[in-house]
Amino acid sequence: MPGGNRRGRSSHTRRYPRTARLNEVLREILAEGLEHISGNDDRLDLVTITGVECDPDLRAATVFYSARTEGAEEALQQHRVKLQSFIAKETRLKRTPQLSFVVDSGVTTGWRIEELLKGLEDRDESGDERGS
Repeated sequence: MPGGNRRGRSSHTRRYPRTARLNEVLREILAEGLEHISGNDDRLDLVTITGVECDPDLRAATVFYSARTEGAEEALQQHRVKLQSFIAKETRLKRTPQLSFVVDSGVTTGWRIEELLKGLEDRDESGDERGS
């Protein structure tokens, strides 16, 4: 029945709203755009786009990234307009959101925890075990 199919689609949409789909599409487009730009700017070599949160009105989008190189934030700001043009070329949106960049603190915290664990492991291997 047509009514049953329509209901199924709308429930799917509610579980995965338009903004969530748009955020994922923008993340993919920005990752590809970053790949093109990074060949010309060494500061972007080890930068990964980890997520995007776009405003519902499409006026602005926050881009979360992780970077293992110095100067990544400045490079992203410098190439912001070019990255926005990648979005404009790859999508059919009413307007292209203005991008702002924020370091993904979850990734940074994970790297720090990994370094701390490696330090503990190195101490254990050198014979500084507690309780022995």
